[in-house]
Amino acid sequence: MKSKPIYVEVPIHSKLDALWEASQNPHLHEQWDLRFSSITYLTKKENEAQQFTYTRTVGPFYKVEGWGKSIGSFQNDNQRTSSLHFGTPQKLSPIREGRGYWKYEQLDDSVKFLTQYDYDVNFGRVGKIVDKFVFRPLIGWATALSFDVLKRWLEKGETPSSQYVRFFSTYMMTYAFAFIWMYQGLIPKIIGMHPAELSMIGNVFSDRHALLVVMIIGLLEVFFGLFWLFYRRKDHLFLVQMILFPLLTITAVISLPETAIHPFNPVTFNLSLIILSVIGFMLSRDVPSAKSCLRKRRGV
Repeated sequence: MKSKPIYVEVPIHSKLDALWEASQNPHLHEQWDLRFSSITYLTKKENEAQQFTYTRTVGPFYKVEGWGKSIGSFQNDNQRTSSLHFGTPQKLSPIREGRGYWKYEQLDDSVKFLTQYDYDVNFGRVGKIVDKFVFRPLIGWATALSFDVLKRWLEKGETPSSQYVRFFSTYMMTYAFAFIWMYQGLIPKIIGMHPAELSMIGNVFSDRHALLVVMIIGLLEVFFGLFWLFYRRKDHLFLVQMILFPLLTITAVISLPETAIHPFNPVTFNLSLIILSVIGFMLSRDVPSAKSCLRKRRGV
């Protein structure tokens, strides 16, 4: 079960020296690379590879610590490469040992920055299966996302930390809203068929049609929740909610005025969702994305 090496390529509108410094300086490297929490260069002896140690914090109780060797190769004024040998002795780490390289190629107005690496895994055949279907796609995604963060840092000047705050905040709200819409569609409307839902719809439609209308609305809410998971432009969805939630609040209060004095009523609940939608809209308008990177060699 041989997996393909991880490959990521991105054009960066920057000078080669600036990109080299951002990726080879450990203090700068650890800021944008999601795969590392810290990188520490060891004392380098003449004519030897640069050795370093790295850590990756995984949750509150576990930290992966490893070693690496890096050799920079200056081929000419427009192209450089840096080869890498890395690994960790920790048995719980998915990665045991690996090798790869970074390549920098100065073009007319940008630098083509790419990496390719592969590694051996722990846990035998089970480890290979988990790596193929879970860990390798995850670390490939993390590499591509990190490259886009680096690209935006050098091109636009936005620090990696602020980019990651916007990225993870956007996606935490994405999954929260997906859950809220699907829950509100399934539980009180389709599965539970709460009397309050029927009462609000019954004030507009006949009792004979109220049940069907509530179920249709529930299905639409479930579909909108699923849409949150797959639609790429999250700012569009936040904008829709900024319009939709006030309308839903007004409709609910007009249909059943007594709900406005209930605990956790539509007024206070929807107001919090409106505020979250406004914050999400401002954060999500230009977030980094792994999809901006090429994941296969051209012609492959």
